[in-house]
Amino acid sequence: MRYAEPKAFPLYMQRVDKGDAVCTTGAAIMMGLVEAIIHRMADLIERIQDEVDKLAAAVFDLRGGKQTRNRRLDVLLKGTGKAGDITARAEESASSINRLLHFYVQATHERGDDPRIRQRIKGAHRDINSLMDHTRFLSDRITFILDATLGMISTEQNQIIKLFSVMAVVLLPPTLIASIYGMNFRHMPELDWEFGYPWALLLMVIVAVIPVIYFRRKGWL
Repeated sequence: MRYAEPKAFPLYMQRVDKGDAVCTTGAAIMMGLVEAIIHRMADLIERIQDEVDKLAAAVFDLRGGKQTRNRRLDVLLKGTGKAGDITARAEESASSINRLLHFYVQATHERGDDPRIRQRIKGAHRDINSLMDHTRFLSDRITFILDATLGMISTEQNQIIKLFSVMAVVLLPPTLIASIYGMNFRHMPELDWEFGYPWALLLMVIVAVIPVIYFRRKGWL
């Protein structure tokens, strides 16, 4: 029972039709199918490698405005998750094939099969170990890309929070001055002053500019 058509069978049959594979014994057919699976797995891992290279280049080459960068970071995060899922599945499949080859080489010894089959099993075992090493490398790299993407998203969020914090500090002194002059007391010296209103506006502008200059000198903006 299966939900998809296995690709290893038609690939193996194509090799048989071309005369590149032997199908005279059950052991030879089994080995041919395993080799076809390993070849397909190698192609899959190569495609994952290309996708990971594109993701790595895109993460560290974000250009444009903040909205564009945020959208691209979201897309990169989804792409990284998809690549990680496919890599995990490929590693799981490689581990299954590795266990199968361990059992298969013992079975050929017990059955007394052609020694050339055992040589092919050893070659396939080397190939699958190489693919497993590559998938582990890809998993580590995908983890690094994921951490870098999440770090950039966190940095963007920190920039927004910092902007809000700076704006709150900048607007606090003018708000204080406006609150003082908005109090309804009968005796306030500046109420009858002709230049009281312009003076209050100028004072609010000055106390708002001073924090901005201070923050720029400190490198916080």
